[in-house]
Amino acid sequence: MAISISVVLLLLVLAVIFLRNGGLKMSHAVVCALLGFFLAGTSMAPTIQEGIAATANVVGSLRP
Repeated sequence: MAISISVVLLLLVLAVIFLRNGGLKMSHAVVCALLGFFLAGTSMAPTIQEGIAATANVVGSLRP
């Protein structure tokens, strides 16, 4: 568990650095995809999923 959290943090830092540089290259996209896969395996996954679902419900309920 400690190793996967370390990998998630490392990939998160790399993704933020890549996005701040303004250009997302293929290697950057691979890092972001790996971040998503590792993040899905952590204990934070249900919380993230509930947050995304709640946000989608709020956006879906907006009427222009």
